[in-house]
Amino acid sequence: QVQLVESGGALVQAGGSLRLSCAASGSIFTVGGMGWYRQAPGKQRELVADITSGGRTNYVDSVKGRFTISRDNAKNTVYLQMNSLKTEDTAVYYCNADLAYYSTTGVYTRRDYWGQGTQVTVSS
Repeated sequence: QVQLVESGGALVQAGGSLRLSCAASGSIFTVGGMGWYRQAPGKQRELVADITSGGRTNYVDSVKGRFTISRDNAKNTVYLQMNSLKTEDTAVYYCNADLAYYSTTGVYTRRDYWGQGTQVTVSS
């Protein structure tokens, strides 16, 4: 079974740091773009940062200079290093990845997967 498993969410004080991890597991053939989204209460889910398979990155303006996205292709894992956290960073953070795999019957499938979400709470 192909899935994304996130970890690293926690309660942290403003100015602190956290590192989120998201690992893709299962009989994966290829991993394309990976990214992190977040959704705060009462708000729409927004893209925080993404990274291509070649390592090109993109960030929402509000996190530029504070967050860093990276990936380990050998481990099919994407990370989000979050520094100088602010209370407005409080949200559920979701991992997203473009995954391709062969089913047990040999059918090639490629689609977006989402993690279960991990809570990040920044207190003042």
